[in-house]
Amino acid sequence: MEPAYTIAGFVVGFIVGLTGVGGGSLMTPILVLLFSVKPAIAVGTDLLYASITKSGGIFVHQSRGTIEWNVVGLLALGSVPASMASVMVLKQLDVSGVDYDRILTSALSVALILTSMVLIFRGRLQKLSQSDRLAPVRALHHRLRQPMTIVAGAAIGVLVTLSSVGAGALGAAILFFLYPRMRAINIVGTDLAHAVPITAIAGFGHMHLGSVDYILLGNLLLGSLPGIYAGSHTGARLPDHIVRPALAGMLLLIGVRMAF
Repeated sequence: MEPAYTIAGFVVGFIVGLTGVGGGSLMTPILVLLFSVKPAIAVGTDLLYASITKSGGIFVHQSRGTIEWNVVGLLALGSVPASMASVMVLKQLDVSGVDYDRILTSALSVALILTSMVLIFRGRLQKLSQSDRLAPVRALHHRLRQPMTIVAGAAIGVLVTLSSVGAGALGAAILFFLYPRMRAINIVGTDLAHAVPITAIAGFGHMHLGSVDYILLGNLLLGSLPGIYAGSHTGARLPDHIVRPALAGMLLLIGVRMAF
């Protein structure tokens, strides 16, 4: 057992339980920047880590009826083939002897910066999506909602496969815009129900590429499961307007650091 990895798993799990986001956004850069894990290994391992740690949430939301499975299906129509295609591209690069670590690092930095922006402006984005001034736009996007959901799913699938980031906060932000009348708890449940299988599919793709460290995965899970439990209980006592900006600032700094 590697105590440092287990501690990292606990810290990230605690933050996920505390804020509801931050799994891939934090774990992959921690592995790359602090532990010098190759980006490909960090992304592949984190994808399986995320799918396992978040899977329990599906059963909770399903029991509460807060998952819109028709929306999950539309997202998956785009994300599943996009994720598979991304894995095939990475496979071809690997066969050709191309070092694609820089591609993954760049994708990760972009995803982190986008995630931080979503966290900072999420309240404003939600209000904007429900504003009366956007009524004509909403009428148009109501007609195009289904194809737009599929396209959004495809974008998430590519981003998640390349960086392990994007299925959480970015997915929720997209749902807020496409489905402004959907209850917030349903957006969380629907986003989670889509995030778990797409991270699993992308993770299995990285397993095929040989970019998963199973010992590292076990150590991370050993810390993350109690971390999520502790963070979930602590989160109820801390104000959201303090926690989320702090996390957003941290993600923005990490994203800029990885970009340069």
